[in-house]
Amino acid sequence: MVGNWKMHGRMGDNATLLTEVAAGASALQKGVRVGVCVPCPYLAQSQALLSGSVVQWGIQDVSAHAGGAFTGEVAAEMAADFGVTYAIVGHSERRAYHRESPETVASKAQRAIEAGLTPIVCVGESLEEREAGTTEQIIGTQLDAVLLVLTEEQAAGIVVAYEPVWAIGTGKTARPGQAQDVHAFLRHKLLAKGASVANVPVLYGGSVKPENAEELFGQKDIDGGLIGGASLKSKDFLAICRAAQIVMH
Repeated sequence: MVGNWKMHGRMGDNATLLTEVAAGASALQKGVRVGVCVPCPYLAQSQALLSGSVVQWGIQDVSAHAGGAFTGEVAAEMAADFGVTYAIVGHSERRAYHRESPETVASKAQRAIEAGLTPIVCVGESLEEREAGTTEQIIGTQLDAVLLVLTEEQAAGIVVAYEPVWAIGTGKTARPGQAQDVHAFLRHKLLAKGASVANVPVLYGGSVKPENAEELFGQKDIDGGLIGGASLKSKDFLAICRAAQIVMH
């Protein structure tokens, strides 16, 4: 279960939220892993407040470059200095607003792995693409670009997140069966890279709420969630985490 704060947060509010999430997560059974991906300015705060807790922290994006004259970008190695575990790469908002290509996302995943981070590789289709029947073609191309540049061993260490663009921040959610179909397709793609890669966690990231979490996580190939808006409220985020725990056990 990974929260994605997007471009939200202030120091005071963050302290309350992180403290509450850490306290609530400590009561979860060990099979549920919890993380939060915060804006870059709050990595140090997250490290200070979450160190020693069961909650891991991450960054929402990393540069496709290891370093150099790239003003405003953040290298994966820099994030690693703050004890970061996860790096989101290829989020639909990055693909849409910053025109990130599948190849750019693949390079970011490589940089994250080289820095010892776990990339959360996001894939997803727009409403137009779903209605055109090209969902598998679109997300297959996105995932293939990443798998192409990784060894089997590297690929076995990533996390994949399916985020239907039409269900992000809209209040719409893919029906559990719809989400499962895509997750099963992604699982097949991962298996083709190697047997060890088939066990990569595949998260669902499309308007997960406490009300729908249990049914979504009950699907065979949905291993957890990449949680947006609900991760900004500790009560909601922890309720979603508990829903995952119920399904697991």
